[in-house]
Formats: sequence, structure tokens, C-alpha cells
Amino acid sequence: MRSADPGRPVMSMDESERIRAEYAWREASLPSDRYAATRPPVLFAQQQKQRALLKLLASEQLIPLAGRTILDVGCGEGQQLMELVSWGARRSELAGIDLLESRVARARIRLGASDQPESAIDLRAGDASQLPWPDRRFDIVLQNTVFTSILEDAMKRNIAREIIRVLKPGGVLIWYDFRFNNPSNRQVKGIGAAELRALFPGCGIRLTRLTLAPPLARRLVPISWIVSLVVEKLIVFNTHYLGIIRKSTA
Repeated sequence: MRSADPGRPVMSMDESERIRAEYAWREASLPSDRYAATRPPVLFAQQQKQRALLKLLASEQLIPLAGRTILDVGCGEGQQLMELVSWGARRSELAGIDLLESRVARARIRLGASDQPESAIDLRAGDASQLPWPDRRFDIVLQNTVFTSILEDAMKRNIAREIIRVLKPGGVLIWYDFRFNNPSNRQVKGIGAAELRALFPGCGIRLTRLTLAPPLARRLVPISWIVSLVVEKLIVFNTHYLGIIRKSTA
């Protein structure tokens, strides 16, 4: 498969290796601060997502977070886990998994996992299509732009099944991901509402459109934060779904 972006290699490998190669390319080729909150458009998107996520958790009566077991699938360097701790989640009840060993190593440093072994966050490097936790382990699972980084349908289905397996009856998946394809990046494959429902049959699903399209945000946010808020409120230019997927209690 050849990406639309110049400089990416032609890849013929299994899906996990393709994803590793893609992220290695990004790390070597993109500016280190591309997704840093020091950039106003990035900060805007992050803060809007945090507000919407907290509102969603409250509406589902999932706050306070203390006492709830939570897994972050595709935890990266631990940013979402840090936010959960700041919102009241207990470290000993948090877990995260990421395909890239280097990201998990950085997450352990950021989250002080080695300094507090008795209450450390359970961080693992591995493939989310084979989650290393028992059935019905978690109250909440989160995934942020993991599924749209996967091009192989079978792998998406396997990860969806694993997430449902480790959720307790009535537990929830918090979903945040692209609604449609990125025309300039063939390594991102959007997931619409119909596909989402097919991935999680038998689950209750509630979705909202979020996140002002990044090209538009990069133009608007430096000029006017208020105008950006108004345009995002229109939802027409929003590129992601934020949603809650609730496992059956049966």
C-alpha cells in the first residue's frame, strides 16, 4: 500500500507491523510539537474534547471516577491517563495498552509508574486485538483515534470484540475518532455511524459530532477563539465522533 503522503515507504506486511512502521515514519518526519498543546489550534481541540468528555461522563452518571476500573486502549504516552487522574480516578484502578513499546516506556516515566509500585497504573505494551486482561474487568474503556489508524477490517472487529469482552456488563466504551477519511492521508480510514454499530452489535450507542476540522481550526483559532467556538457549534465542519457505547447487562 502506498500512502498519499510523499516519503512514506511502500509496505507489504501484517497490520500491526504496518501501524508500527507508520508511527515510526511520523516520529521521524513530523515536527515534534505538531500535536503539542502549545499550539493554539491543538489546545482548542483538546479543551473542547475535555469539556465534552466530562459532560458525557456526568450525563452517564460515571462521575466520580474513583472506584471505577478504567482501561485506555492506545494509551500512547499517557496523556489521557494523566487527565483521568486529575479528574479523580485512582491510579491503582487505571490501565493502559499501546502497540508501541517506546510510547509505553515514556508513559511509565510521565506517570511515575516506577516511583509508586504499590499504586502504579497497569501499563502494557501489546496488540489490542489480544488484550491481556480477564473478562469483565473494566467499568470504562476509552479509545482515541485507534480504530481509524487500522485499515484491516478483521483487526478492527477483533479489537471491538476484545473491548466488549473486558467490559463489565453495563460497562461503557468512550469512543473518539474520525467520522470520515482524511483525503491527504490514506493511513487514516474514517468510521461512520453505520460501521460503528456493526462493530458493536447489541450495544447502546450515543454519538455527537466534535472537533473543528484541523485545517479550518489552524486558520480560525489564531484569529479568534470565539469565532472558532461558534463555527464548531454548527457541527457541519466537525470531523470526529465522541460517543458512548454501552455493553448489554445480560
